[in-house]
Amino acid sequence: MTIERLQTNARMSRIVKHNGIIYLCGQVCADAEKNIKEQTQTMLDKVATLLDEAGSSKENMLSATIYVKSMEYFAEMNEVWDAWVPEGYAPARACVEAKMARDGLLVEISVVAAVK
Repeated sequence: MTIERLQTNARMSRIVKHNGIIYLCGQVCADAEKNIKEQTQTMLDKVATLLDEAGSSKENMLSATIYVKSMEYFAEMNEVWDAWVPEGYAPARACVEAKMARDGLLVEISVVAAVK
């Protein structure tokens, strides 16, 4: 059994690969001063970059768990999500309201994907 860990520090690995499955740690936006749509877009851009680095893509996502600071952001977050996910490739998904690790953060995502 081989487990590959990428971008690892004392607390976590950003990418873990095992048996053809990729696990990404929670991803947040690049700038917590931005609105929900901008935070969602930069967060998803980071996900795409990590999936590519791990040998996967948006089309290979198996599941996504999205955490929003408040459900008042749900519709706007979904606008960005719906435009980002290729048609016909939507993963299994859950979205929950959650307290964020930092005040300015409005959204976070955790993704599981298959290797291409």
